[in-house]
Amino acid sequence: MGRMVTEGAGGRVIAGRYRLHERLGRGGMGIVWRATDQLLAREVAVKALPLDETLSAAEARRRRERTLREARAVAQLRHPHVIVVHDVVEDDERAYMVMELVDGGSLADRVLARGPVDAVEAARIGVALLDALDTAHASGILHRDVKPSNVLVADDGRVVLTDFGVAQVAGATTLTESGSFVGSPEYTAPERMSGAGTGPESDLWSLGVLL
Repeated sequence: MGRMVTEGAGGRVIAGRYRLHERLGRGGMGIVWRATDQLLAREVAVKALPLDETLSAAEARRRRERTLREARAVAQLRHPHVIVVHDVVEDDERAYMVMELVDGGSLADRVLARGPVDAVEAARIGVALLDALDTAHASGILHRDVKPSNVLVADDGRVVLTDFGVAQVAGATTLTESGSFVGSPEYTAPERMSGAGTGPESDLWSLGVLL
């Protein structure tokens, strides 16, 4: 695909539509930007999914195509505690996810700033995440990276499970084509550490560790 990232006042424009502004965060699964959807005149979050430079051109293309398919599957999820994916685009040989912009920080940031949450709040967050995972699992989608930094707590208290950037359909392995591990080891179920096939129970393990 040809290059469609253009420059202009206020930042780059992705796919001729999404103007990037300040960077909101960066992690193993990509960079997230605050952006404007110029077609619908609304603020969104845009995640640039990472490139694996160790892959051949053909492998990278297959990875990108699979990532786009999986991201589009995640975009079909409808649940108040699952991040809303508005669009999935490919631009300059990189995949981007366009998501709702949630005002508020991550659970990790909240704990760092205020200390551990109390039992009542932990239960509220846990129930919300369990409900979100149940919806994803019913659609055959595994999150694979449930951890505090992937849980947003909006200013109004809404709990949102985000960063499905490493999500895969049920039955996929934990290893990439290059053999590298995907996810956060400290929150990962034992069977996933070896790259074995994984299922919903692995996400539930991660949720238990989070709580």
